[in-house]
Amino acid sequence: MEENTKPLNLEYLDEISAGDIQFKKDLIKIFLAQIPEFVTNLKMYYASNDLKNLAKEAHTAKSSVLIFGMDNTGASLKRLQILAEENNTGEIQKIIQSVEKELETMSVPLTDFVNS
Repeated sequence: MEENTKPLNLEYLDEISAGDIQFKKDLIKIFLAQIPEFVTNLKMYYASNDLKNLAKEAHTAKSSVLIFGMDNTGASLKRLQILAEENNTGEIQKIIQSVEKELETMSVPLTDFVNS
């Protein structure tokens, strides 16, 4: 799950933006603003053992990252969601840390795109 060596795949974003660069940038800005909230919520729900909301947050974050072609991160979030739903906390902290790192790493090229 730590392997996230693939570059961003923005094909789906290209498709839904129909070539409108500003719309694409606006969607990326929204996603970039969501990243800290996703990470904060995942950590908070884990720390308070609120697995129901942890699963919901992982599901929401998964949907967002997949729009940006972050398949490995999406798979990690899906695993996190399943573990939380099954009340299996063994790997959750490690997965949250991995997801946080992946989101931070991938935010750099997204920020570069928005600023181009």
